[in-house]
Amino acid sequence: MTLKPEIVQFLAEGAAKGVPAPWQSTPREARFNVKDRPLLTSTPEKIYSVEHKFIPGVTADLPVRIYRPMKNTPLPALIFYQGGGWVLNTLDMYEQALRSLANKGQFIVIAVAYQKAPEHPFPIPFDDCYETLMWAKQNAAELGIDPDAIGVGGESAGANIAAGVAIKARDTGDIDLKFQALIYPAIDVTCSSDSYKSFADGYGLTRKSMQWFWDQYLQKGSDRKNPYAVPVLAQSLTGVAPAIVITAEYDVLLDDGYGYAEKLRKDGVKVFYREYEGQIHGCFVFSAVTPDSEKIQQYLADEINTLLNP
Repeated sequence: MTLKPEIVQFLAEGAAKGVPAPWQSTPREARFNVKDRPLLTSTPEKIYSVEHKFIPGVTADLPVRIYRPMKNTPLPALIFYQGGGWVLNTLDMYEQALRSLANKGQFIVIAVAYQKAPEHPFPIPFDDCYETLMWAKQNAAELGIDPDAIGVGGESAGANIAAGVAIKARDTGDIDLKFQALIYPAIDVTCSSDSYKSFADGYGLTRKSMQWFWDQYLQKGSDRKNPYAVPVLAQSLTGVAPAIVITAEYDVLLDDGYGYAEKLRKDGVKVFYREYEGQIHGCFVFSAVTPDSEKIQQYLADEINTLLNP
């Protein structure tokens, strides 16, 4: 399928602005250049409640937002990790998408603003996200969460972290995750797949930007061999949580997501996989750009509930 018409227009408008790519900027400049991204996500919809608080992490207190769709308790919970190449973005960009997910799925969503690279490289962001999961489990009663109905998820770099968290949860036995929701996950540090070559430039997220993001996140050679950082390197995925994997047709990360779904299946993990045709990286949150955003959110909410209620 060709690019959706609204995506063609979006890409043309973006190119006309001439904003430097992340790899052409300092991290501080790159963050400033995406400060208006929340405008792409439309006005946040109404929800029963949104709570802002800080929780203790390994190296810092972490801001979290708790999206509650109803008063009733206990409810299942999704612990969500944001995208942005482990460097960019804030929780504001996900306000509409996460309200939508919570409302559509009738489960609680907890999003954490983990510390960002390069100032805080791996394993700090990963540890922040794992600790948020453990905090949610330990405080389930107070939070109105069903402790036996918790899963993790994320978008792009956040999906990378979610996949790593699911592997660690399997390894440690700390928690029996009910699902992992991976939205166009960054899985392979080599950036060498066919989709990286086919969509290297001109489709939003570029190959050079992803290479730069990986370099900011993984600053030690040994990190590039750690399956919590590079999930495709896991010797086996047997026993990790059932997965929902979403990809976009015109995304450098298309093959990362598809390949990881196949690896999960090969190792006996239940997988729901869907590729969104005519779409690019970011389609999950760009609800002011494309109507597919809400469709993706509905699909994700439905499949999470399928895994929660087998």
